[in-house]
Amino acid sequence: MTLTVAATVGVGAPAVADPTAATSVSNPAGAVHPAATAAPAIPVAPDTPAAPEVEARPVKLTEAAADQCGGRLALGRVASCSTIVDQQQHQFTVTTTVDSDVLIGRLTQLSGEIVQAQVTDPGGSQVCFLSSYSTECQLGPAGRYTATVYIYYGTGTSSYLLSFESTKAPSACKTLPERFFSFASPGVSGTLRAGLAARCFTFDQPTGTVLHLADPSGTDDVQGSVRDAENQPAGCNVRYAQNCTLTGPGPYRLFLEETYGNEAPYNLRMPRISHAFGCPTLPLTGFGDPGPSGGSGTIPASEIGCQALTAAAPGTVAIRFDGFAAQRFYWYLYDVDGQQVCSQYENARSCALPQAGSYTLIARNNNWDPVVYQAAVTSLNGSDGCAPLTGTAWDPPAVVVSQTSPVQTNCQPFTAEAGDRIIVYGAPDRWNQLSTWLVDEQGTVLCTEWSEEDGCVLPNDGTYRVISYLSGWDSGTTELTYRLQIRALDDPSGCPTVTPGSYGTAPEAGLAGIRCRVLDIPAAGTYQVRAVNANNYRQYPTIYDASGLRVCSWQHCQFPAAGRYTLVLNGPEVNKVIDNDHLYTVSVLPVAPSNCATAADDGPSIEPFRDSFTAPGEVDCVELPSPAGARIVRWAPGDATGAARPEITIVDATGAYLCDYNSLYQYSCELTGTAPFYAVLVSPENTAGGAYSVAFSRVDGSSSCPELPRGDVGATFDAGPDDFVACFTVPADQHGARESFTWQRTAGSGDASLSVFTEAGVRYCGPTSQSVNRTVTCHLPDGPLTVFLEADGVDASYRLTHREPSA
Repeated sequence: MTLTVAATVGVGAPAVADPTAATSVSNPAGAVHPAATAAPAIPVAPDTPAAPEVEARPVKLTEAAADQCGGRLALGRVASCSTIVDQQQHQFTVTTTVDSDVLIGRLTQLSGEIVQAQVTDPGGSQVCFLSSYSTECQLGPAGRYTATVYIYYGTGTSSYLLSFESTKAPSACKTLPERFFSFASPGVSGTLRAGLAARCFTFDQPTGTVLHLADPSGTDDVQGSVRDAENQPAGCNVRYAQNCTLTGPGPYRLFLEETYGNEAPYNLRMPRISHAFGCPTLPLTGFGDPGPSGGSGTIPASEIGCQALTAAAPGTVAIRFDGFAAQRFYWYLYDVDGQQVCSQYENARSCALPQAGSYTLIARNNNWDPVVYQAAVTSLNGSDGCAPLTGTAWDPPAVVVSQTSPVQTNCQPFTAEAGDRIIVYGAPDRWNQLSTWLVDEQGTVLCTEWSEEDGCVLPNDGTYRVISYLSGWDSGTTELTYRLQIRALDDPSGCPTVTPGSYGTAPEAGLAGIRCRVLDIPAAGTYQVRAVNANNYRQYPTIYDASGLRVCSWQHCQFPAAGRYTLVLNGPEVNKVIDNDHLYTVSVLPVAPSNCATAADDGPSIEPFRDSFTAPGEVDCVELPSPAGARIVRWAPGDATGAARPEITIVDATGAYLCDYNSLYQYSCELTGTAPFYAVLVSPENTAGGAYSVAFSRVDGSSSCPELPRGDVGATFDAGPDDFVACFTVPADQHGARESFTWQRTAGSGDASLSVFTEAGVRYCGPTSQSVNRTVTCHLPDGPLTVFLEADGVDASYRLTHREPSA
């Protein structure tokens, strides 16, 4: 093999030999020829780069090449050198025919030590260095330039590939025709040879053209840059899927390469987004099932698909893809000039088309698998396909909407006046995701900003529309349904009226359907508002004023003035439809109890208070005679369940909350605030009515209960339905710091539990679990004690004793 080689022996980075001194020799091993040593040395340029970091990536070679380790190297060719040793220098010459050319040079290391190349001009001045990645070399006048390849550290053996390409006068350039820029084009495919500097493509498009640059390589790292007619970067770089806009004048050149110099297949595709063509037509549709007007297609993995839209006039549209596909790609809408008009998340509800004309809908599949999709674009500034007009009253049943296509968008019109506050409730009839929003007659989406208030205030008199659809659509589904309620929060109609009632009586309104109630409040103040269903399960209403603004959503509601208010079950929950078949009742009571019976809460015997709940929602009350500062507890038969064990809250004369079940049962309740004090009683959930018997005991201060002697004699207690708790006093000198209490049932049935209180009303022991007989040991403070034995409401006899605990 004949090659042209020049070499000098030196240390470190090489001096560049005069290219005119190269001698033609036969040298298959790449050894240093004696003639080469006569070449004069040129000092190394001071900016010689440091040793490059080379990523260990194998270069694939699939075609044999004649060994070339120097000499002339034509543009667009790859020189393959199998051996360079120690301080050898291999010189190549490359010729450019134009001034101020920019060469793309690539030196690809195949094996061995790190190699580098220095490019010099005809006068021997350094132009650039080549290392493991492609390098752009800015040249001066047209002519012959020299590339000197050497081992960077001057020792060892290596092999390499070397290639150059001109960006001003490429060796060859494939023309990309107009049809290449169609979305229907399969692109241009080929293989980049290992070590190739770049492959050139040329095309002409108007400046400002918007292109979509597909990933050209799949698994390999193929990339490229586009230059304009003045050989300047044109703003587009091919590597990852992205859009770009061509800058500078055309025609343009694209130089494609593999980043690491590997042999690599490629498929070059650059569909045009501005003035796009090759996309299937997707007509604008009315509301309802789009039928054949819908679009469909398949988008390959990590690629894009398109649909062509034409709008006869400006307006808003809803862009729908079926739910499965919509979760797997992202869509964009572009105008005829390639400017983005809308995108999936920013314009999920509507997209405003600014003018009549052509648009391109692009869907990008970011997944590893192809996605089959259906699509539809529905015009929102029209009523074609809308359901019949409906009103905003609360008493009509919910509207049932049928959906028969995965990309169907539905419309429900209604009339309203300026200032109306409209709230829309919607819920699918089986699990799904329902989207609803309000638009005006022009299709403009209303109330897009978050608000702490519920509903949407309408700007004008007129006809408005609720736009809605279900997102989920399983394979094989042919129809889905959901329900809508369009309701006015201000000045509501169709709501039953409720006025404040009385404690101890059933709510006057009784059970009824319809999601709302009008509360006719006679005076400003705090009221207890409770809503329960037929089984006494609590409902969760929100109360609004006459303009539809929230007043409260708690059981105790402070009304700022007399007037009419609106109660709505689950008012803010727009994803919940409560139709007219849901029966419930509402009680409205002044928060301060009145007309309450009085229950004894002190004395040597404990007298129960007996009453009954007659209907769901009833609230009873009991006045307690104990003064402020006293501590009380409540008792109930141990076997009581349902209505027989009511929920109890203690309030003062103003209705201020003091304590509830936990304090009354686990500890004791201190009466603070303004006397008299009241126990407010309601039936537990799932118990609409029934009799109950409760008792209250004051547990602080000196006790008037009979004494419980220490020792085996103790005391007895005969329990029954009307006598289920007994109290006993233990003087201070009759107990120790640890005391054992024993109770045993001696007759009858049922069981009992024990509690021990100090004179301060603090529960020190108990309540114990219920048992027929049991001994408990309590740690107690000094001072007198009061012991309570609480039994089931059945006939039984018990013996209670206490003594010092055994060791």
